[in-house]
Formats: sequence, structure tokens, C-alpha cells
Amino acid sequence: QVQLVESGGGLVQTGNSLRLSCVASGRIYSSHIMGWFRQVPGKEREFVAAIRWGVRNTYYSDSVKGRFTISKDGTKNSVFLDMNSLKPEDTAVYYCGINRGSLSHHYRDYNSWGQGTQVTVSS
Repeated sequence: QVQLVESGGGLVQTGNSLRLSCVASGRIYSSHIMGWFRQVPGKEREFVAAIRWGVRNTYYSDSVKGRFTISKDGTKNSVFLDMNSLKPEDTAVYYCGINRGSLSHHYRDYNSWGQGTQVTVSS
């Protein structure tokens, strides 16, 4: 069973940047899709970005396209989320998860969630 650990969150001002990391313990296969989601209290977990492990195809939600970049480092078994031009509405707990099926933007299709990392953007 793969376990994921997120890190890199923090408190930043509007317009600043952060890099989130997600380290996986265990084997990730080329067919797997690694996804970043975010959640605020009282709302459903929201898709942010995903990357297919084997071919590095990337996918983004409209709300972050052009500002966030997802990438991976196979040697470190890690996925990263570079977040630029941060806005207060990006404030949330960010999670990474694994999708062992086809590409999906729904959190129910992902599992092995980490504990999350808090991102707070002040105005």
C-alpha cells in the first residue's frame, strides 16, 4: 500500500509563490495518475491538477491553469505543485492522491491520501 506525505504549505501574501511536495513510499506504476486536490471546510475536495506518471501528461482545473504547474521526479518518487500568483481563494488544505484507473477530476476516484498541507494566502 502506497503512503503519501505532503509538505510545503504555509502562509503567503497575494501574488507570492509556494511549492508543494508529495512523497510516495512504495511503487508507483506508469499507468497511475497522481493528483493534487484542495479542500476548504464545508466543501467537497476539489480537483487542482494531475499528472500521469509514465508519460507526464498534465491536467489542470480552469481556476489554476496558467498559474500552477504539476511535475514529478521519479528518482525521488515525488510529485510537486508549483503555485504562482497565489490568490486568497487558493487558501485550502492541499492533498495528493493516486488514481489507479483512468483520468478523473473526482476525488472519489483517488485514494492513498496524505494528511494534507495547509496553504493560506492573505490579501
